[in-house]
Amino acid sequence: MSAADTVALAEEVTEVTALIERARVAQASIANYTQDQVDELIRAMVWSCAQPGVAEELAQQTLDETQLGDYNGKFAKISVKTRAALMDILPDKSVGVIEEDVERNIVKICKPIGVIGALSPSTNPEATPVIKAINAVKGRNAIIIAPHPRAKFINMTIVNKMRDSLVKMGAPADLVQTMAQPSLGKTEELMKQCDFILATGGPGMVKAAYSSGTPALGVGAGNAVITVDETADLIDAAQKIKLSKTLDLAASCSADNAVIVVESVYNALLDHLVAEGGHIASKDEADKIAAVLWQDGALNTAAVVKQPQVLASMAGFSIPEDRAFIIVPYDGVGPDYPFSGEKLSAVMAFYKVTDINEAVALTNAIQEYQGMGHSCGIYSTSDDNIITLASGTKTSRVMVNQPQAPSNSGNLWNGMRQTFSLGCGSWGGNSTNENINWKHLVNITWVSKPLAQAKTLPSDEDLFGAVIAKLG
Repeated sequence: MSAADTVALAEEVTEVTALIERARVAQASIANYTQDQVDELIRAMVWSCAQPGVAEELAQQTLDETQLGDYNGKFAKISVKTRAALMDILPDKSVGVIEEDVERNIVKICKPIGVIGALSPSTNPEATPVIKAINAVKGRNAIIIAPHPRAKFINMTIVNKMRDSLVKMGAPADLVQTMAQPSLGKTEELMKQCDFILATGGPGMVKAAYSSGTPALGVGAGNAVITVDETADLIDAAQKIKLSKTLDLAASCSADNAVIVVESVYNALLDHLVAEGGHIASKDEADKIAAVLWQDGALNTAAVVKQPQVLASMAGFSIPEDRAFIIVPYDGVGPDYPFSGEKLSAVMAFYKVTDINEAVALTNAIQEYQGMGHSCGIYSTSDDNIITLASGTKTSRVMVNQPQAPSNSGNLWNGMRQTFSLGCGSWGGNSTNENINWKHLVNITWVSKPLAQAKTLPSDEDLFGAVIAKLG
């Protein structure tokens, strides 16, 4: 390492250390806040960014800086998603005694972790800082957000609005902090010095979080696979698949990347998708898209999250202006078949299967390649088929008759927790399958008192049953 590099590293460590120290002071000042005080803070934080007039500005600024997604998607996230996330956690008790288990005579007391280090991606930089921050503060923590360099200006704007709102509520601004000039070195140092890491980003950064030596919650790669069976309402399915595939131009890791269709309804669904704005790519067009969308085996960041017309133009052909997404009829899986992986584009692979069992097998094959543990969905009116898919796939969440992208992370039409951080379980290299929220950002003290009546062991005959005879 050169002398200049050594100096630069030392400066990064000093900057992060200063952030951590200010965060600890701020967190200590709210450690004894009441539930009402905490909830007032998170209300103020969301309102500072989601209020009419401000949300529109933030959506446009996000689009201008990142050049990813579209205005409607950005506005929906900052205006609607943040409100929904707030509504989701407001009823929860996060201060003091949060649960009493009478049967086991146990009382659970909630306590803050301290300083949360949070990573924010370029694909969702408008709502991710807000949602992570309110979940951190709900647990009476401070948070330091490490943004993607492509979204550093909008991140700073949003963080400053939350900071201003905290001061107006009588709380320290340093409960929420960020980096004006993010870098890999600063992010790595943050992960070393904070008390807990909440990682949302690329696989490399999530792996770094788990390897930092600091407790961490990361998320696995997305590659949502959607099944449409012979019992589905095809018009409804086509409308919702379009909604999911085109939301914020497929910036979400939950967008439909592959659609598996039972052969008896394959052509009919294809017709409905075309009616919804789908363009069926020819083999030549698909090859040209693949050449642009993937380079050296990885997604080309200059080609993702674009209007389909822009992507087609980059690939050397054109599609009509009224086409909203691209359908690639497909039958392969794995590294030699790139469309079977995550695309972060308004492009879907379109597969044909004979029945639900083949759909389960194909879903698993696709997600063995990419996206294991993240999510899948199904359009069906058959409970048997729904349970067959859910039971047979290695997945953390299954959306039924819902647009995948806006449903996985919670929405007003389902009961999933509102978040942008989706645990993928051991299948995705994560420690949880849950939709990550404030409950993952606190420590719980279990207070155990003696039972009124001590438990007694049953007889061996009752405890072991027929095993005794079988083992001899």
